[in-house]
Amino acid sequence: MSYTALARRYRSHEFDEVVGQEPIARTLKAAIESGRVAHAYLFCGTRGVGKTSMARIFAKALAGGTPEADAAIMRGEDTDVIEIDGASNNRVEEARELIANAAYRPMRGRDKVYIIDEVHMLSTQAFNALLKTMEEPPEHVKFILCTTEPHKVPATIQSRCQRFDFKNIATADIARHLETVVKKEKLQADPELVFAVARLGNGSMRDALSLMDRLMASGEKRLTVALLEELLGLPDRELIGRLIDTFSEGDAGEALRAAGALLGKGISGEQLLHSLLERLRDLMVLSACGRDTDLVDLSDDARAQEAERAAKFDAAGLTHMIAVCEAVQRALKSSPAPRALLDACVVRLAMTEKIADVAALVAAGGGSKKA
Repeated sequence: MSYTALARRYRSHEFDEVVGQEPIARTLKAAIESGRVAHAYLFCGTRGVGKTSMARIFAKALAGGTPEADAAIMRGEDTDVIEIDGASNNRVEEARELIANAAYRPMRGRDKVYIIDEVHMLSTQAFNALLKTMEEPPEHVKFILCTTEPHKVPATIQSRCQRFDFKNIATADIARHLETVVKKEKLQADPELVFAVARLGNGSMRDALSLMDRLMASGEKRLTVALLEELLGLPDRELIGRLIDTFSEGDAGEALRAAGALLGKGISGEQLLHSLLERLRDLMVLSACGRDTDLVDLSDDARAQEAERAAKFDAAGLTHMIAVCEAVQRALKSSPAPRALLDACVVRLAMTEKIADVAALVAAGGGSKKA
């Protein structure tokens, strides 16, 4: 049998299974139960946040009824729930065909549902043709329009839809779902690996599951951060931690050696600075908000370790270090001597506390002079 990707195998099939979009799921479920279903809906949000899955679940509740029909709807293969890709069916001819077929009643139940994915890709003429049907739709027709770019959907279309904005899924929610998936796949994963994959998903459950799929394809029974770093060519997390420790110690020479060790593993200067920015941001938040803050996404062990590291800095100093890294990261792209620029950045970060002390002394000296 052919392999089914995790993102397809573990997509939600019921309103109660939806992850990260629970308020929308509750609203749509209540609309069905109260008989207040609109004729058109607009689902907006970035990729992988559950728009199409929610559309299928909603369509199944409207037009399903039997196990066979429900399964066909969730596969996108049902005769009464028609899925259309707006990117490849964007001409006015396809819109007119849709309109013509909408006049026919559903073969099985009460409703015929049209799910139009990436609806913003329709041509102006296709939108105009669709608008005519949406103004006075047949009683048995429901439209669910999905888009990643709602600003490209004409206002005339939007005004005839109930709009739902799908938010990026919280890292903690993605991590919990990934833990469930790993257990069901009869594998083991380090907690920090799960959080790292969830963070890399950047709010998209599909992206996080796709990355986990790649890790599982390695054949390892235990998934680790080291495996993730090897697979994606990410900087070694422990070495990044050691580099940050040299900043707190004010040891410029050791900082340069630590940075050199990271570069020697084949990562670019931009990758190094990107990892530094993420770690310094976590330290800044921990320093400002305390260890128990929910503004950082870390496992319990990593949180304890980073809280201890954050205690060696103050929030103001970390803010300055973040600004330095961000400025140098932008400058690296056009610099004829990127290594020199990166090394200068590393030395500056290691000397941040000393520079702050000198600035304080100068200020104090200036103040006494005026007095």
